[in-house]
Amino acid sequence: MNVSFATSGPPRYRQLADLLRQRIARGTWPSGHRLPSLDELVGEFGVARVTVRQCIDVLAREGLVSPQQGRGTFVTGRPKDERWFKVSTTLDALAELTHDTEPRLVAIDESPPAPPPLRSDDGTPAPKYVFMRRIHARAGEPYCVINIHLDRRIFKRQARRFRAETVIPLLLAMKDVTIARARQVLTIGTADLELAGMLGIAMNAPVAEVRRVFTDSDGTVIYLAEVTYRADAIHVEMDLKP
Repeated sequence: MNVSFATSGPPRYRQLADLLRQRIARGTWPSGHRLPSLDELVGEFGVARVTVRQCIDVLAREGLVSPQQGRGTFVTGRPKDERWFKVSTTLDALAELTHDTEPRLVAIDESPPAPPPLRSDDGTPAPKYVFMRRIHARAGEPYCVINIHLDRRIFKRQARRFRAETVIPLLLAMKDVTIARARQVLTIGTADLELAGMLGIAMNAPVAEVRRVFTDSDGTVIYLAEVTYRADAIHVEMDLKP
């Protein structure tokens, strides 16, 4: 198996623990399953023996595996399902989900040199945008990185609050802002080196990518967000029409 581990972010043994934890969570390694030997794991992932030992120690402390002298290491538990962020289909529900998040502003440009990556069917561009990049966390754990392009006219009305607060609840609370159309598209991707470091996951780990576009009553794009979520935080549930 050819695995690329991130050189920044979590130590390699924790990245390997994430990969093995996923196998247990998916049922690839069910309860009672005997893990491959130390040498087999070293060969499969191309890591040092000490890295595998540290990884197994992490999983053992979590109660997921049990090393048994002379017999091997066996699966004894499954990870808790902590996919708390439900992909919402209404603005109010989305705003509610973000109330207890902790946004951290990592970049802002009030006069970005390049326009936002709008598509032909998104709407009419605003005269100018403010760009913000933020990391959102919950209980101290980062779960998404978001690139926001916000109509500068709206930003300037509440500049201090937009720098510090989650954007969507603030937009919805502004009586002089109308969101006439809102849509989002979700795709599945993998984390590059930069995103992996920001989210504390392994490089090439699965992520959910969401693109959100809000337009006002004139069809002007007032908000564009490109969000990358950790896959282990996302829960997707949809009602299917018969």
